[in-house]
Amino acid sequence: MRPALPPMLRAPRGAAVLPLLLFAAALAALGFLPLWMTSPYALHVMVLIFLAVIQGESWNVLGGYTGQYSVGHAAYFGIGAYATMMLLQYHHLAPWWGVWVSVAVAVGLGVVIGSITFRLRGPYFVLASIAVAEIIRLIALNWTDVTNGAEGILLSDIPPLTIGGRLITDFMSKVPFYYVGLALAAMTIAVNWGVQHSKLGYYFQAIREDQDAAHSLGISLTFYKNVALAISAFFTAASGAFYALYVGFVDPSTVLTVDTSVQIVLICIIGGIGTILGPVVGALVLVPLSEALRSNVIADGLFQLGVSENSRTGQFLKENLAHAHVLIYGVLVVVVILFMPEGVLGFVKGLRRRFAGKAALPAKGEA
Repeated sequence: MRPALPPMLRAPRGAAVLPLLLFAAALAALGFLPLWMTSPYALHVMVLIFLAVIQGESWNVLGGYTGQYSVGHAAYFGIGAYATMMLLQYHHLAPWWGVWVSVAVAVGLGVVIGSITFRLRGPYFVLASIAVAEIIRLIALNWTDVTNGAEGILLSDIPPLTIGGRLITDFMSKVPFYYVGLALAAMTIAVNWGVQHSKLGYYFQAIREDQDAAHSLGISLTFYKNVALAISAFFTAASGAFYALYVGFVDPSTVLTVDTSVQIVLICIIGGIGTILGPVVGALVLVPLSEALRSNVIADGLFQLGVSENSRTGQFLKENLAHAHVLIYGVLVVVVILFMPEGVLGFVKGLRRRFAGKAALPAKGEA
């Protein structure tokens, strides 16, 4: 039998329950939010935040816990988006059924790709993941009979969801997408929590820390990497399907680009790789920042602070700041890498430990 820990080393009984209670309280609060948040734009921003959380948490299983830094997740995102749209537009299969086909295709393709690319390590695996995503983008771009090429696929409408002849929703507003995004985000967070606190997660983290040592302990590297990729591809494809239905249009230049893959990785880098709440923090930082830049909120704020809108500086800000989100992302990544290598969440935890350590030190003359 495993020896019992002494009382001073045992975690408090409420320590494991408190995060679950906070998670449930947050879900309840977010569930009631649309009742008083009537602004369509505010709901739109919340939907984008949920989408970013789903993407970040999905990538975190493979990149954060297993240490396989894929920069080709646009492949699975695009497969989920394209497959769901094609099944709905061409075969009139409702999206709540078509999404299962989409994620199955993404997982199957991911296992095939992983069986080949997981033989590579480090930067070689990163380059291979980019190459795979680029191959799929070129297929979607040139296979015009199926994907409609560069013209993309425009969604005509989403059939209403009915259960037992009773109308549940008609998807005519942003509220249904809000709740679907919230449910998917909560599910991906729960999956990350389950991975982190399970034997499977320990195998993943052993592979991340030292692959050779993990292999010497009998851990099958290819098998568990493929398991991580399957979980990651599943939810990334689901996020692609959700994005396609929400936007109503997909084409290779929006869902299958390297920029899409990089943005997914940035969510985790900014928030904190290999943590449950890191992608949530990253989404809360990147999405509002991106929307503020696109809608020129920052420029309007500078104008109110005294910058003349008709001056050369004001004209430059008005014309270029809305398109500078990629530049801002780059600057933000450099700042995080230099000053917060463990992400915003790791930086906050470090500050808390530092202040806790200072508070524990005895004052002068008290020793």
